Amino acid sequence: MAINKIFKDKIKELKSEFDIIKNGKGSLLVLIDQNEIPENVYNSNAIENSTLTLKETEKILLEQDLSRNVSLREVYEAKNLARVIEYTRNKSRGSELSTELMLLLHQMLIGGIDDSFAGRFRKKGEYVRVGTHIAPAPEHIESMIDSTLVDYSSDHSIYFIDKIAKFHLEFERIHPFCDGNGRIGRVLMNYHLLRLGFPRLIIRDKEKDQYYDAFKDYQQNKGTKIMEKVVALALIESLNKRVVYLKGNEIVNLSDYVKENGLKAPAVFNAARRQSIPAFRERGVWKIDKGYKYGK
Repeated sequence: MAINKIFKDKIKELKSEFDIIKNGKGSLLVLIDQNEIPENVYNSNAIENSTLTLKETEKILLEQDLSRNVSLREVYEAKNLARVIEYTRNKSRGSELSTELMLLLHQMLIGGIDDSFAGRFRKKGEYVRVGTHIAPAPEHIESMIDSTLVDYSSDHSIYFIDKIAKFHLEFERIHPFCDGNGRIGRVLMNYHLLRLGFPRLIIRDKEKDQYYDAFKDYQQNKGTKIMEKVVALALIESLNKRVVYLKGNEIVNLSDYVKENGLKAPAVFNAARRQSIPAFRERGVWKIDKGYKYGK
């Protein structure tokens, strides 16, 4: 089912505003993107059961000492994913997504963690299971990935979020790698968005239940509606954040905004989660333009 008109109109409105006000502010956008990398890394790894906190992730990326011992694997996972995210920002400007690029990104992600399967698809005898889903046999992976790439690039009649959601669901169904499929899949989702001139989005660990429900719906019913909503909400939030920063408006914590304006917190925070107000999160804290007129 295609994304509804309310989301489409909101995304169109925000993208138009974003495209106008970003002119001459490229350095600010780079700063926003770079500042967001630890949060992106933390959430993507947390979805895959990493024990690192956001603060620990930030320290690792800044080469600072941690207050506890963590596995070398988790350190590599954080550093490698940050490197992949940074690399795709520049790469997306000139290159369409391809099988070769997928393999390169996987090499960057898994290299130094397990070089025996870094940078290649699963081969004969390598099977993986995700929940109750057994991924397709290795012999079919290359042709299935090729088909998924062709489907994405050739159908211009489908709304871009519907296409990105379907690509992500299909990529994870194929599960082409021995490890790192979820993290690479979310990187590829953002690669598609960057190619279209949109900012990256963050799939958050605290909201992974709905994210997992999307895969379950696709596996059982070939449904894509849940994933489309996940992507749309995250993209709207990302656009809202950048529009406020680009405007140079004063940004406050949503909790302070609620108190200052005498509002009911549950209603306001629910509106933030629904993205019916232009709120966004930084380091897990909801924020908003101080001058926003709630309810008007």
